[in-house]
Amino acid sequence: MSILYGFALTSFTAMIVILGDYLIKSAVDQGQAAASPLVVLGCTLYAASALIWYFALQHVTLSQAGVGFSMITLVALCAIGVLRFGETLQIREFAGIGCALAAMILMVRVT
Repeated sequence: MSILYGFALTSFTAMIVILGDYLIKSAVDQGQAAASPLVVLGCTLYAASALIWYFALQHVTLSQAGVGFSMITLVALCAIGVLRFGETLQIREFAGIGCALAAMILMVRVT
């Protein structure tokens, strides 16, 4: 059960970082300065995610957390880029997503 809690915290950390990324990308697209409220909030979310990451690492290994975090952020940021910012994905991005999913499956181990 501890590993599930660890992955839940890892996922929550990823969601906070993704929101921070979204806010910063929105600020960039709007031509806002680095000290704008959107950028400051995005950076604050990054800082808050570090605390949650600490608790996640009490329940999963660093490699498990790292792969889970990377997979979640990769897939979510690709989706946001396509759906919100009109970006396009090429075959190598789809291959990368597939590799990330495969890595996650290989890294999950119940102890």
